[in-house]
Amino acid sequence: MNHLILLFSLFLALAFADKESQKTNQNFSSNNVSHKRLKRDWIWNQMHIKEEIDTPLPHHVGKITSSVRNNNAKYIIEGEYANTIFKVEETSGDVYAFERLDREKKAEYELTALIIDRRNNQSLEPPSKFIIKVYDINDNVPVFVEKVFNGSVPEMSPVGTSVTKVTAVDADDPTVTGHATVTYQVIKGDEYFTVDDSGVISTTRADLDRENQSTYEIIVKAKDAPGSSGDSSTATVIITLTDINDNFPVFKHPSFHFKVPENISVGGEVGRVKVEDVDEPQHRNTKYSFVKGDYRDTFEIIANPFTNEGIIRPKKPLDFEKVAEYRFDIEATDPTVDLRYFKSSGSRSISRVTIEVTDVDEPPVFTKLPYEFKVRENDPEMRTLGSVWAHDPDAAKRKIRFIQRRASPNGDYIRVSDTGIIQLPKPLDREFSSSYNITVAAQEILEDGRLSDRESHAQVHVIVTDENDNAPELVYPEEPRVCENAAPGKVIIRISATDKDEISPGGFFKYSLATEDSNFSLVENYDNTANITVKYGQFNRELAKIHYLPVIISDNGDPELSSTNTLVISVCKCNEKGNFTFCEERAKQVGVSIQALVAIFICIFTIIVFFAVITLLILLRKRHKKDLSGLGRNVAEIHEQLVTYDEEGGGEMDTTSYDVSVLNSVRKNGVKPEAVPSPYAQVQKPPGNVTSGAGEMEMMIEVKKDEADNDRDLLPYDTLHIYGYEGAESIAESLSSLESGSSDSDIDYDFLNDWGPRFKMLAELYGSEPNEDFVY
Repeated sequence: MNHLILLFSLFLALAFADKESQKTNQNFSSNNVSHKRLKRDWIWNQMHIKEEIDTPLPHHVGKITSSVRNNNAKYIIEGEYANTIFKVEETSGDVYAFERLDREKKAEYELTALIIDRRNNQSLEPPSKFIIKVYDINDNVPVFVEKVFNGSVPEMSPVGTSVTKVTAVDADDPTVTGHATVTYQVIKGDEYFTVDDSGVISTTRADLDRENQSTYEIIVKAKDAPGSSGDSSTATVIITLTDINDNFPVFKHPSFHFKVPENISVGGEVGRVKVEDVDEPQHRNTKYSFVKGDYRDTFEIIANPFTNEGIIRPKKPLDFEKVAEYRFDIEATDPTVDLRYFKSSGSRSISRVTIEVTDVDEPPVFTKLPYEFKVRENDPEMRTLGSVWAHDPDAAKRKIRFIQRRASPNGDYIRVSDTGIIQLPKPLDREFSSSYNITVAAQEILEDGRLSDRESHAQVHVIVTDENDNAPELVYPEEPRVCENAAPGKVIIRISATDKDEISPGGFFKYSLATEDSNFSLVENYDNTANITVKYGQFNRELAKIHYLPVIISDNGDPELSSTNTLVISVCKCNEKGNFTFCEERAKQVGVSIQALVAIFICIFTIIVFFAVITLLILLRKRHKKDLSGLGRNVAEIHEQLVTYDEEGGGEMDTTSYDVSVLNSVRKNGVKPEAVPSPYAQVQKPPGNVTSGAGEMEMMIEVKKDEADNDRDLLPYDTLHIYGYEGAESIAESLSSLESGSSDSDIDYDFLNDWGPRFKMLAELYGSEPNEDFVY
């Protein structure tokens, strides 16, 4: 067939070339006649060649011919593929292809033909472009655009429902019949799906059930040249069945049994019933309902949207003593199932539920919540308001004890007895608080007398009704003033009142003046206010610059109460327009409560006591100094002598540092000193067998410091106490006369004990036993 086409093309080219030759000859003859030269032209046409020719190269493509008649003419071609793929014979103009051509790579080639004089390479004709077209042969297999195609279709879809589309491409020339026409065929899975010539895959069955098989893998073949075997390729198509709601839920068990304590809270979880729904989660809409049983008012079943379980919850409190077990049937169904596709297994699933209630030790139960009592304020006879009551709901029926837990306001205003009686220890004041609230706890009394740790609470509200026990009071305005030349009837101020008692809708205040002997009058406004006006006019500032006007205010309560309030009115100078120009400053009245007065009196009493104590201490101090002066010398002199006696002197004969004549003079005169507290403290030396050292001296210093800190009558002369102690570690014995009491003197110093406390120190020094040591 291909050879016939080629021969036909060559025949056409030769015939056309002959016709052109004849035309050229005619023109040439005419030119000879007319002596005119006509334009020469190329004698050739479009060239064709088949692709993939299997004969030996080169392959003849065609022939280019010019009307030029020149023995030196030479044909050449130019272009991208000239002299590589295509070459021309110089003298004959035959064009040859030196490579096998592939139309799918390039369908046509454009070249340029030239004819030149071989002697000087000058063109004998203008260049001319020509095209070589490559004829197609069916040499390509249809190729799918994808190796694997994916599609989906709802389960139980009718026959012919479109699933997806596959596409294969043939590279051959589509203008040649049969070369690029692709047909499709399902070669695997054709019992479920089919494909048409356009590649659309559709269902062939209406009973495709996702619950039986959710995915299908089919193979589709694509081929060209219809009616013949042709070449072909294949592709895989994975088809997924999407879920529809076509299945009802089914209980996993025919019965369910739960145990729950009786004190479970309302809305708490008793248990869960489970169902199985083979549809996907988005199509699981299980609804639970009661079928048989009288307890649908006690329980409810709520579907969990995530797990599709039925959660059983109590709608009211459970009581083991009343009902110990519940039995009922429940049904699971799905109202959104598409009834066109539901299975014949049935639309109902029923299961038996048993709930066993277990007994627990429950707290007492109050019979009434909350408790509310009303009492008149300040009622001295009302002591018992009522009682609260609770009982043990368990079978033990234990006794109950009541305890008050909280109170508002805080205080001992309401009491609760062990038996629940609400009592008032004192009358209540509504002005202090209009209501009193307490929390009462009820606890069971166990068999051993202890109280149970489980308790329940009740709120007790006591409302205090009002009694008219407070007189109305004036709401004091800001410094009422009047001009000294005010005219009669001039309104000075508008006054109002307040009452601590509760004012009823029909309550009102009445105003009046305590005396009519004044230049003021009172006019009622009948809206619980009154106006103070000028009665005669023309005040005399020389006689009184401030007037004190007593106003009586009363209410219409039962009983009627009234109070007298003083209104302080200043008389001021005014200008012609009635504006105040000068008013005397007056002290503002400040009300002081009883609590403030008590606090003031306590502060004053404390200050008086403080000054009394200070005065007493000063007197005692002066007396103490006076007693010290009885020695004939002041304390400073004695102190100087004692302090400087820190050297080892000549013993008792050493009178330079210490003058003993002072003591002897007192002894000889026989004066008995007045008893006064000793200004010096006494501390004995540590026992001689104690190991002495730095620690012993340190302890001695600390003792003396402590005495000086704690004894306010002791003079702060620490040097006396420190250096008066010789120390047990000294090799030489002390020569101090202070220790002369331990010497073998025949003088009896016991008479010093008769001189009183003032000389007690000396009596102890000189009258002590030889084995006693004292430290100062």
